[in-house]
Amino acid sequence: MTSASTSQYDVIIIGAGAAGLMCAATAGYRGRKVLVLDHANKPGKKILMSGGGRCNFTNLNSTPANFLSDNPRFCISALKRYTPQDFLELVDRHGVEYEEKAPGQLFCKDSAKDILNLLLTECEWAGATIRMNTGISQIEAQDTGYRLLTSSGGKLSCQSLVIATGGLSIPTMGATGFGYDLARQFDLTVLPTRAGLVPFTLHPELKEQLSPLSGVSCPVDVSCHNQHFREPMLVTHRGLSGPAMLQISSYWHPGDSLAINLLPACHIRDDLLALRNSKPRSTVGQYLAQHLPKRFAQAFNDLNQWQGPLQGYRNSDIDEVASQLGQWSIKPAGTEGYRTAEVTLGGVDTRQLSSKTMAVLDRPNLYFIGEVVDVTGHLGGHNFQWAWASGVVAGQHA
Repeated sequence: MTSASTSQYDVIIIGAGAAGLMCAATAGYRGRKVLVLDHANKPGKKILMSGGGRCNFTNLNSTPANFLSDNPRFCISALKRYTPQDFLELVDRHGVEYEEKAPGQLFCKDSAKDILNLLLTECEWAGATIRMNTGISQIEAQDTGYRLLTSSGGKLSCQSLVIATGGLSIPTMGATGFGYDLARQFDLTVLPTRAGLVPFTLHPELKEQLSPLSGVSCPVDVSCHNQHFREPMLVTHRGLSGPAMLQISSYWHPGDSLAINLLPACHIRDDLLALRNSKPRSTVGQYLAQHLPKRFAQAFNDLNQWQGPLQGYRNSDIDEVASQLGQWSIKPAGTEGYRTAEVTLGGVDTRQLSSKTMAVLDRPNLYFIGEVVDVTGHLGGHNFQWAWASGVVAGQHA
């Protein structure tokens, strides 16, 4: 991270996160003189905290279907041209050890630092300069590119300007709306933003009923707006989290209900009818205890006041129990918001960008990449793959 010897660059990239660093290395290898600027004190802060500090750096099964966007076809081009396999080759070249925790989800074996060090090494080899603790107070377009005024008073100019400033999620990591403000400055549409991949909060009554279950996790199938995810749900002291809830949160809007199948691997109605026939003195609570964590089974049984042996249950009673277990309907109070959200939904409208270059269509030397753009992945390494792909594509043209 050397200091700049001159204020004139071919490419200036604002944002030293996953997309920005990937773009810097790619452009640098083309022989471009590259400067990366960031207001934070260290690069790649979100990389370091991702995946519980182990960085789920890609997903081998990533396809355009794993992304949300108001313009869903936009991401296809970049994702085709830089695939998970391409990033994996880079990881292997740097000798980073990794493991597949869930199908397709690759994590560092040791630490997320390995991925950040890979990116910083690539930038160094490519001759890209990284300058931290640098805010930007003004940007103006010129005939030959852009002129930037930094917080320290220094002036910089470049032919191509790349915005890789991320979204609003996790403001403690330095997230701001700078990229959106800049897009608006250049008359681009910014689609409404909201927190994605974020835990739910609950209304006081349900929160109190579930509070004894804080820390309990169980596999569920959750659905909302014709989308569903079959992954673990975690009860927290604030509400509901875990992969299933984070995934569905990207499709949820205030006022929506969630339908949760607590026993997705079971044929609940058939099981209960068979149990009533074979062991009529069995209870719903005993059935639940066979399939759910003990504390959860007990609490859910108490919540619904299911009492007495199954021999006392009519078919209509069993239908009701099966419905409550298979389609437990809850209406979250809200989400924890950007404070804990992994991503920001919405952002710069991709209809104004070239899917081939990530450049603004009527400003071919201004680029937007990564999370600032209205492309958001599912949980499980997809957002990093978008960062790599969009960063490489812009770096090949900036």
